[in-house]
Amino acid sequence: MAISAGDSAEMKNDYPIRPVAFTAVKFNDKFWAPRMETNRAVSIPFAFEKCEEHGRMANFQIAGGLIEGEHRGEYPFDETDVYKILEGASYALMVQPDPKLDKYLDNIIAMIAGAQEEDGYLYLPRTNKAEHLRDWFGAERWSNLARSHELYNLGHLYEAAVAHYQATGKRTLLDVALKSADFLCESFGWDKNVSPPGHQVVEMGLAKLYRVTGDEKYIKQAKFFLEARGHARTNDGKPTGEGARLWSEYTQDHKPVLEQDEAVGHAVRAVYMYAGMADVAALTSNPEFTEAIDKLWENVVQKKLYITGGVGACGDGERFGANYELPNMTAYCETCAQIGYVYWNHRQFLLHGEGKYFDILERTLYNGLISGVSMDGKLFFYPNPLSSFGQHARSPWFGCACCPGNVTRFMASIPGYVYAHKDDMLYVNLFVSGEATIAMDSGKVSIAQESNYPWCGKIAITVNPKNSGEFTLAVRVPGWAHNEVVPSDLYSYVEKSDEKYTVTVNGEEVRGCLTKGYVLIKRNWAAGDKVEVDLPMPVRRVIANDLVAEDRGRVAIERGPIVFCAEWPDNKDGNIFNILLNDDAPLAAQWRGDMLNGVKVITGKAMGLSKESKDGPVIREEQEITLIPYYAWAHRGKGQMAVWLARTEDAAKALMPGNATSEAIPNSSNEGEAVMVAMPDDPSGSFDPSAGFFSWWPRKGSAEWLEYTWKEPITVSSVDVYWFDDTGHGECRTPENWKILYKDGNDWKPAENQQGGGITKDMYNHHTFTEVTTDGLRLEVKLQEGFSCGVLRWRVN
Repeated sequence: MAISAGDSAEMKNDYPIRPVAFTAVKFNDKFWAPRMETNRAVSIPFAFEKCEEHGRMANFQIAGGLIEGEHRGEYPFDETDVYKILEGASYALMVQPDPKLDKYLDNIIAMIAGAQEEDGYLYLPRTNKAEHLRDWFGAERWSNLARSHELYNLGHLYEAAVAHYQATGKRTLLDVALKSADFLCESFGWDKNVSPPGHQVVEMGLAKLYRVTGDEKYIKQAKFFLEARGHARTNDGKPTGEGARLWSEYTQDHKPVLEQDEAVGHAVRAVYMYAGMADVAALTSNPEFTEAIDKLWENVVQKKLYITGGVGACGDGERFGANYELPNMTAYCETCAQIGYVYWNHRQFLLHGEGKYFDILERTLYNGLISGVSMDGKLFFYPNPLSSFGQHARSPWFGCACCPGNVTRFMASIPGYVYAHKDDMLYVNLFVSGEATIAMDSGKVSIAQESNYPWCGKIAITVNPKNSGEFTLAVRVPGWAHNEVVPSDLYSYVEKSDEKYTVTVNGEEVRGCLTKGYVLIKRNWAAGDKVEVDLPMPVRRVIANDLVAEDRGRVAIERGPIVFCAEWPDNKDGNIFNILLNDDAPLAAQWRGDMLNGVKVITGKAMGLSKESKDGPVIREEQEITLIPYYAWAHRGKGQMAVWLARTEDAAKALMPGNATSEAIPNSSNEGEAVMVAMPDDPSGSFDPSAGFFSWWPRKGSAEWLEYTWKEPITVSSVDVYWFDDTGHGECRTPENWKILYKDGNDWKPAENQQGGGITKDMYNHHTFTEVTTDGLRLEVKLQEGFSCGVLRWRVN
């Protein structure tokens, strides 16, 4: 069908609530507007530059015959980095025309079109005969979908194509996407290849193609891909035959999607799938899909959600953990998963119109998501842990660089989450200074917000309908403003606040109960009507459900939508884990315009715990503490950080006096990995990541080293090593062998008469050698073939 730029075909079925497009909403606030400009002016060009540097663009040129060369990259989904950034750049063009960027995108799209095969197939590793990636994809097309990412890549292509078409009116990339999608629809179905995607996202992409064309085959194909999960098939997509099997929980293929009631497996795959299920539920009017994702949403909010709004607890498999498994030091919370979680919560709201979905969305948005990008827009977190000994830092790029591109497309679209409408109801879901024009059923309505959110809870909303008339303004009151941390018993406030929110219209208070989390204001609106919302923001202490073992005896601090953390530069001697924060210690919010681009910090007094000897009594000393917004950590160098602070003495780690181990200067062969192996406390076992550890991951099977140096020589004759081993969780094992070297001038020499060399787990391995006086010791290890290695503690005697 003929379609014009920006149009969407009329849908037979759709979400009952419609979002207001981000192009209709203009921000002028001091929190989001600068971040969006940084994304447009810095992050998007920077990410494109990285794609060129790492061969992403060249791979398209090789496939299209424009240049000769070998396919570059470690993964078969590298091409999606280009698609995601292109999507973000298209969103940026919708907001601010940029002829130079427009032309640059035209050139990229020409390369993509040139790489597409005649029948519509597009998958660079196969076209480029990338033998180093052969383990990922099968001998024939679509024959190893559990690993190949052939369909995952196309999902991001389709989303980018729709965005570019709507931004520019050009069909160049849309035609590539439609040719691909037509071939895909010809290839898959119950009487064809019955395999689902190994990594979900194509479902959302097909839904967008359906929206822009009105061709029902695309949404039917998305529905098929969801329904195909949980049904055995062979590797080449036949429903029966030798080797027919399910994949696993990792790919959410362990049972049919309508029977799944617990979020399991790879977190990004999962939340993309749940968002795709919501699209299919809405666009095909399928209540069974809605019921299924409602159950899954409840499972996450009740048992698998971090206080930061993060999801995906475990690094091994980048997956959801078991119910209530929410570690802090090893929290994975991949940035892509947080973005997908926002997509899913937004869709849940569009289905149901309940404020609880935006309560979670807001928590993720202001905390566990934007922590994934630095304030200058050039550094990114892949995981977003909730505590650190200093082993974490943002990076400019990754071998698997899915997160930077995802950040660029998400940040450009944030205005699209602020408003929504249904019939004569206009929803205000997020609070951001700016203006919007909304096409209601009764006519156009202009709306303006003024606030200093998230630092201040006073919001002024001015309503200007084109024609005076009756409609309902639904203003969300966040859960934290009425004593609810999240809509479950997973977290709760230590004490209830008696400060009440208020809503007024032209100075007159609106009374009545909340309806699904909203204050509903139904009236005949006239130009200039002013709604004022006051959401008190006291400093609040949060505790976790006792079933969350990692958080027992601990407390987190939040104010409004912001979760805070203690970080090393702001606290005594850079120590965080010895802090004991009593319930009665007063805390106050303070504006610091000179810190971290301007933030509210929390200040107060706490106890610093220490001991004069390992078995000595605990010494308590009052000290000042300062907490910063979690999203802003890791901007001032490496050091300790924690969201959950000790509330009881048992949960704190008392500092020990200095000794040869604690005074050593550590270094390692794994450059950039913080060496945190000199702490005085003992691990509970070889898998105790919360104790702090060092690893050589992702290196495997190689010879590596860990060293201590001292400003003055010491005399030493033995060491004790406690190995880190995450069998069942990751790829670290005890080493194949190890030995001690000492520094002699500028040379490293093996110590004489070495005895020990133990590799026993869950204990210190004692190792002796002839006494030496030296200013440096080196622990030299040989990693097991196929595995990495780590150290929890290395003590010098």
